[in-house]
Amino acid sequence: MRFNSKSLGFVVNFLLGVSWALMLIGAMTSFLSFYHSSFLFAVLSAAVGAIPGLVGVLLLEYFITDKEKLHELKKQTALLEKLAKER
Repeated sequence: MRFNSKSLGFVVNFLLGVSWALMLIGAMTSFLSFYHSSFLFAVLSAAVGAIPGLVGVLLLEYFITDKEKLHELKKQTALLEKLAKER
């Protein structure tokens, strides 16, 4: 994703990486904690352990998509204003 501000892009991409890492750590620790009890229970607990990281990923992806939409709307507005002035 290309942001207008390099610092904002860095922060968002860094937080996205942190969210993916939290998802992986949560899933692995939950799976390995309950692997000795039951394999099915370990898989279900891994899915539950991955939820906080996945929520973070979804929120950041929503933010990125919203910023892209805003950028495109600004470009469309500039083109429409240019077109209206020509008439």
